[in-house]
Amino acid sequence: RCSVDNRVTRVAWLNRSTILYAGNDKWCLDPRVVLLANTKTQYSIQIQDVDVYDEGPYTCSVQTDNHPKTSRVHLIVQVSPKITDISPDISINEGGNVSLTCIATGRPDPTITWRHISPKAVGFISEDEYLEITGITREQSGEYECSASNDVSAPVVQRVKVTVNYPPYISDAKSTGVPVGQKGILLCEASAVPSADFQWYKDDKRLAEGQKGLKVENKPFFSRLTFFNVSEQDYGNYTCVASNQLGNTNASMILYGE
Repeated sequence: RCSVDNRVTRVAWLNRSTILYAGNDKWCLDPRVVLLANTKTQYSIQIQDVDVYDEGPYTCSVQTDNHPKTSRVHLIVQVSPKITDISPDISINEGGNVSLTCIATGRPDPTITWRHISPKAVGFISEDEYLEITGITREQSGEYECSASNDVSAPVVQRVKVTVNYPPYISDAKSTGVPVGQKGILLCEASAVPSADFQWYKDDKRLAEGQKGLKVENKPFFSRLTFFNVSEQDYGNYTCVASNQLGNTNASMILYGE
């Protein structure tokens, strides 16, 4: 907007050195620039669908009986943040190094932060485009969120999933006492990524699925060995072996009588 009075005889709007309007006459070819008002008190133009290239100085030039006058306004174009490039989901072995990248655009330049989506996580773990984790642990697996903000609009966020692979670790394997003729269960719990494969041995002999009187149930984090009708021959030492591509571990437990 440009305020004028009755002493003004000629008016024009310029963008840098380009004339946009002179009086009611349009001089520029851009259809987004329109004349809003040319009255005794106001000479105003409107720029529709503003682009970053519209940023810069605009000059209102007026001619009076005495001499020309100009007033200048600087248009600052703001752009909401946008994440243009982010690292893909990654799978890495425990102890390895991880580099995550998050590139964002916007005006003013957005602030970029990384945080670990975890109950134990506190605050940001990186306050720029790059997140470096050296010697990653299994506790550091999960989703990492990149946020780009510049106060023009709400921050934009995207997440990267980091899977940390580690060899099996048997967390629970207890010996059990069961009377003859009763149902008995031996349980072997193991955490591992990828999930562990389980095998059972009695002494040095591997137990096969479908063996008479036995049932082996394997799940991602545990294996259950069930005896439907415990006999004297079932008593003894059993070994659970948990393995994945990164290694294996075993635990022994005893099925005994009351």
